[in-house]
Amino acid sequence: MNATTSILRRNVLRTARSTAAPLSRFQTPSLRRYTAAAPNYEYIIVSEPRPGVGQITLNRPKALNALCTPLITELNSALRQFQSSPTVSAILLTGSERAFAAGADIKEMAPLTFAEAYTNSFIESWSDLTTALKKPLIAAVSGHALGGGCELALMADVLYCTAKANFGQPEIKLGTIPGAGGSQRLTRAVGKAKAMELILTGKSFSGEEAEKWGVAARTFESYDELIEAALKTAETIAGYSKVAVQAAKEVVNKSQDLPLRDGVEYERRVFHALFGSQDQKVGMKAFAEKKKAEWTHS
Repeated sequence: MNATTSILRRNVLRTARSTAAPLSRFQTPSLRRYTAAAPNYEYIIVSEPRPGVGQITLNRPKALNALCTPLITELNSALRQFQSSPTVSAILLTGSERAFAAGADIKEMAPLTFAEAYTNSFIESWSDLTTALKKPLIAAVSGHALGGGCELALMADVLYCTAKANFGQPEIKLGTIPGAGGSQRLTRAVGKAKAMELILTGKSFSGEEAEKWGVAARTFESYDELIEAALKTAETIAGYSKVAVQAAKEVVNKSQDLPLRDGVEYERRVFHALFGSQDQKVGMKAFAEKKKAEWTHS
């Protein structure tokens, strides 16, 4: 199966859901929280707070959401569940007001030998979401996003943050380097000179700087404003054709991998392929008739 064909496929597997949990300030009465029918998550909270929106909240408060292998395993499991869900079209990933993720769990890493890290492909699974997840992912960052937390945020398709969020790749201070893509994604976002300075010094940067440098799409003054805006954006994306949204994400990601000419040609092929979708007909007909499109997601 070629890449163009694969973007036109949609997964129709259904996901079991439990009864609603107690409401938080960002949850509506229609919220569905995965509990009994889903894995018994210890380090994340999973919900559907808006139509078409799945939310994953990192929930390891005593460690400021430090990333450990069990947490990443749960995160990947939840992402796979949302990927296969027919009711979820966009995903929000966030942490607490104090910390998105303060880094990787040093206690887990410190005793590892080279042989153990290498043969067990330590940290490789952290990047699963960048290859397996076809639906758009929005990261909402408040507080600390350091080391692995910064790398996790950089994996998202859209990054929102508070103005006072604290980003950084401080691995050099521990005698090591970023291991989950930080040196690659940060360099693509801010350029070689700035990335070198940040990674070689371990210096942190604020949410305001993240927006200024192109790391973040938008910044907000408060945690409440951040989450509300991220949910609205996710809901807006979820309101469009799943086929077109997945195709749009794919062609933008290809721009990071291909030379300009090859990228433009790839984009055109995917554009042509969408004329074989039902939603292209629905969308253009609705536009001509000045009506709201009723997407079929096919």
